[in-house]
Amino acid sequence: MPELPEVETTCRGIKPHIKDNTISKVIVRNRSLRWPIPTGLNNKLKQHTVTDVYRRSKYLLIKTDTGTLIIHLGMSGSLRILDSTAAVEKHDHFELQFENGICLRLRDPRRFGCVLWEKNDPLQHKLLVKLGPEPLTDAFNAELLYEKSRKRKTSIKQFIMDANIVVGVGNIYASESLFLAGVHPKRLAGKITKKNATDLTAAIKKILKQAIKQGGTTLKDFTSSEGKPGYFKQELKVYDRKAEPCVNCGKAITQAVIGQRSTFYCTHCQK
Repeated sequence: MPELPEVETTCRGIKPHIKDNTISKVIVRNRSLRWPIPTGLNNKLKQHTVTDVYRRSKYLLIKTDTGTLIIHLGMSGSLRILDSTAAVEKHDHFELQFENGICLRLRDPRRFGCVLWEKNDPLQHKLLVKLGPEPLTDAFNAELLYEKSRKRKTSIKQFIMDANIVVGVGNIYASESLFLAGVHPKRLAGKITKKNATDLTAAIKKILKQAIKQGGTTLKDFTSSEGKPGYFKQELKVYDRKAEPCVNCGKAITQAVIGQRSTFYCTHCQK
């Protein structure tokens, strides 16, 4: 599933191509995504200009003067910048065509993504309004993490993956951040110390920044707007490395299931 670094990579990739460009046509080839693509988008967007492209959590927001498209890539979605005449493939469900001859095309084989429309403030949309702070901003800090974790009986891994606490810490990046911070993923969130909170906050920020720099992580489906894979997979220290030696101590990496998600950690380095 594309996580925050992958969505940020996509956002940075498409923005220079579509910002300040005028939409000539909206094409919906398959309306049946996670939620049905709203009807009438061509009438709402045709001849209107994209004024901004930005990200909130794992949602991409494409803003015009009439409203905002909210796009989520789901499990397998990707957005590509292509020539409008490029051949349409089986899972190309939605696209924006522009007057300069390019298009932004959504490909989503599993159809768990979404394309929604919000004519008012998109940050007040029901899917976005209750989200926690962005992890790479000052709003996410050790004090917040520590205070929010008090008396919480969920595992620390599930806690940092809760989008109401902080957005964008997906499964891969949670495992990697906990390893860097030396925190065992099964430890109860309410039992972490202030030092743990400081180390973990710093680790989350560092891991996400590194992943964005590398263009995200490609394990199966993700590619950028240019069709390129993310290279952070080469930097993974624990994720998907079951039974391989820990890069720090040499002990075999352990795999467990926490909150129905595969988790990888070192029993020696993470306490």
